[in-house]
Amino acid sequence: MRATAAICAALLLAACGDQATLSVADGSGPSPQLPAPRESWLPTVNIAPARGWAEGAMPVPAAGLRVQEFAAGLDHPRWLLVLPNGDVLAAESNAPPKPEDSQGLRDWVMGLVMSRAGAGVPSANRITLLRDADGDGVAETRSVLLEELNSPFGMALVGDWLYVANTDAVVRFRYRTGDTRITAPSEPVTGLPAGPRNHHWTKTIIASPDGQRLYATVGSNSNVAENGLEAEEGRAAVWEIDLASGQKRLFATGLRNPNGMMFVPQTGALWTAVNERDEIGSDLVPDYMTSVRDGGFYGWPYSYYGQHVDARVQPQRAELVARAIVPDYALGPHTASLGLAWGGGANALPGAFAEGAFIGQHGSWNRKPPSGYKVVFVPFAEGRPSGPPQDVLTGFLNAEGDAQGRPVGVALDGRGGLLVADDVGNRVWRVSAAAPARSASAAP
Repeated sequence: MRATAAICAALLLAACGDQATLSVADGSGPSPQLPAPRESWLPTVNIAPARGWAEGAMPVPAAGLRVQEFAAGLDHPRWLLVLPNGDVLAAESNAPPKPEDSQGLRDWVMGLVMSRAGAGVPSANRITLLRDADGDGVAETRSVLLEELNSPFGMALVGDWLYVANTDAVVRFRYRTGDTRITAPSEPVTGLPAGPRNHHWTKTIIASPDGQRLYATVGSNSNVAENGLEAEEGRAAVWEIDLASGQKRLFATGLRNPNGMMFVPQTGALWTAVNERDEIGSDLVPDYMTSVRDGGFYGWPYSYYGQHVDARVQPQRAELVARAIVPDYALGPHTASLGLAWGGGANALPGAFAEGAFIGQHGSWNRKPPSGYKVVFVPFAEGRPSGPPQDVLTGFLNAEGDAQGRPVGVALDGRGGLLVADDVGNRVWRVSAAAPARSASAAP
């Protein structure tokens, strides 16, 4: 009876909601269109059921590119780190237990619907090392580098220390080039906000170019502080961690759910990809990437895109809204832009992809029709976005609207290719330049 009621409730919830009136392109770029919000008790739910890839199927690369299966048979791979020797680390991870995150009927039904997207499996809690020794774009060997972690996500190598962002703390392990297994216990670096609710559980890290600091992302504990602001202490923020002392400080705040980060060499600026708020319509609010200023406030939960007040949040803080920074570049409403990697000077892809940011868009649940479910590239010039997003890898949704895969983390592999973690397809894909077509005169 409970299962039948759950299915009926899920179907009812999925049938509700509004329809987008703008295109994803309208909600992208430096000046996205921001229509009036549309709010209802039952939000728009339109999530692609997770099906996985059929035998021989794979994503569709843009013209001039090719894609191949770098590694398969992984367990919900979410994030990637390429080591200096070319080894690739994949964090196989999912959400930790969150006993306080689903208290009411609405939350319970939403959790049921979300599980259809492939997010309901237990976390493998490990980091797997993938090695492509012959450079053919396929990892011939793999080994469990680390296990028994706590929903690991972000990773960074600084000197001979491998830093790992668990859901509740940054820890480190001694690493030697070529290691395929680390058995020594972790050393604590610093704690990160977590707890029994831990709504946005993923934590990413990146090292400063001089190797003296780490930056860590921590998402909010809610959509728009509906659980109270006391539950948001230290969240919706980027933290700066001093590696010499382990001390940390809030670097930037008001970022609802920041994930991937990158440094842009021309300016030295730190950038992050941010998932904005839900449940005010299929056209709101665009996710974005932005440079992150020391001490900057980016609006959440009180406002979005500068001074666009979210009336659901009470009481308001007019003084904070007044200084909310407008993000640099919108990535489309509800695209779930997670992965972010700087590609300038580090890839051998065609000229259209020579300098800029690669973004893994995990895909929407709160938009009709769906958005995201692809990897895009935003060109940069002089350290700033200089054109519209370009598709790199598509085809993650099939003709029936099922998710064959969902892209998450992206990373340049040191050999000119782009790696993409696919947590529904349980694969890592490699994108590279297509081989030039042979002319008839060159045929034997």
